[in-house]
Amino acid sequence: MEETQRQKKIGGIIQKDIVALLQRAATDGGLKGTLISVSKVYITTDLSIAKVYVSIFPNDKAQELLEGIRSNEPLIKHELAQRTKNQLRRVPNLSFFLDDSLDYIEKIEKSLEGEENPIENRDLLDKRKKS
Repeated sequence: MEETQRQKKIGGIIQKDIVALLQRAATDGGLKGTLISVSKVYITTDLSIAKVYVSIFPNDKAQELLEGIRSNEPLIKHELAQRTKNQLRRVPNLSFFLDDSLDYIEKIEKSLEGEENPIENRDLLDKRKKS
C-alpha cells in the first residue's frame, strides 16, 4: 500500500527533527567524527508508529549506537514532541532500525568488480532481512 500525502508529510517532519536530535546527541556525547543520518521514516496508516531507518558511519560503531538510541526512545520522543508541538497533535511511537542498504550496494559493487559475480552465483551475497 502506498503512503498517503499526510504520512509523507509527517515522516518528513519527524525525519528532519530526529536528525538534528541525534547529531546533537552524538557531538555532545563525545562521538566526534560519527555521522548519523536518518534515511527514511515510514509512518503507519493510523499515524501511531514511526519506523525510523538510521544510517551510521563508521559502521564499526553502528550496532552499539543503535542500541543506545533504542534505549533512549522515550527521551527522543519527548524531545521530538517539544520540537513538533505546533505541527503534530500526537507524536507516534518510534522504532529504530539500522539501514544497511549502502553496505549492501557496496558489497554488490565489489563483487561485480571482482572475479565472483553475484548475478551468476546468488549464494555470494547475504540474504537481506526484512523488517
